[in-house]
Amino acid sequence: MSDLFDQHGYAPMLIGRSEEAFDSEDYLYEIKWDGTRCLAYCSDHTELINKRDKLLNDQFPELLTLHRCLPKSAVLDGEIVVFHDGKPDFYALQRREMLRSAFRIRLAQESDLATFIVFDILEYNGKDLTGLPLVKRKEKLKSFKESETAVCSRVYLYEGEKLYAWTQRQNLEGIVAKEKNSLYQCGRRTSSWIKIKNLKDEDFAVCGYIQKERNVLSLVLGQYQGKTLVYKGHVTLGVSEALLKKKLPVTAICPFPETPKNHEQAVWLKPKLVCTVKYMDKTAAGSLRQPVLKGFREDKTAKECKIDESE
Repeated sequence: MSDLFDQHGYAPMLIGRSEEAFDSEDYLYEIKWDGTRCLAYCSDHTELINKRDKLLNDQFPELLTLHRCLPKSAVLDGEIVVFHDGKPDFYALQRREMLRSAFRIRLAQESDLATFIVFDILEYNGKDLTGLPLVKRKEKLKSFKESETAVCSRVYLYEGEKLYAWTQRQNLEGIVAKEKNSLYQCGRRTSSWIKIKNLKDEDFAVCGYIQKERNVLSLVLGQYQGKTLVYKGHVTLGVSEALLKKKLPVTAICPFPETPKNHEQAVWLKPKLVCTVKYMDKTAAGSLRQPVLKGFREDKTAKECKIDESE
């Protein structure tokens, strides 16, 4: 755990595996919202800290009244989401996170209002709850008073397949299945929480780009296997070359052990930026089928983009 998490003593528990939809009396089910994971520390004020240990108070001032939603002090786990027409808008959320000007942030609150969706509670009235089963922790959230910008995640029992089918029809990201008796393991990736997604997605290091026609770029993607950066294909990015150069330093050295085939004209970048790519499936060779750029991430480093050895 890093500095802010060390100060507070908590870090987010992470989802450990993916599966197909299933029904079970041993699990509860929640919608998986497409947002930014965040811990909210609520006392006489609110502090919002994301998975990368970054304080988000300046970016989301409309969420700084969270502490008024509970009668006692608390540490909440949840997701920051921007909704448009009743559905999460990840790109709008990303724009919010990149703003630094207080004036622009105030304007963005009007067009891209953020909501904090609470799905767990780690501490209440000074008492650590991480050693309690999930269902007991959920009971503590019954005193949470919802507001315009803060709501509790709705819990569904047993019918995971039905909920998953509904999220498919609504074009939502998917669902999360959680063992009812699971304890909260700070900073650990645990198989007690299972994600069931409609579209698969993965995080990749941006290693370079190829200039295509009409200022369209194709990002070159990589993931680490141990200390070696492995080429993992490409995805189209509809922004200008100049904008990308501003974000990342160009290098003459290919970051892969060997230059990928047909990439002799690629412009190589130091692998600093991380992007999330949605795709239908992977080919036998590991290439992505129908890849679509979901967005960039500031809460993850390139070194954390690793090949899933279970595939």
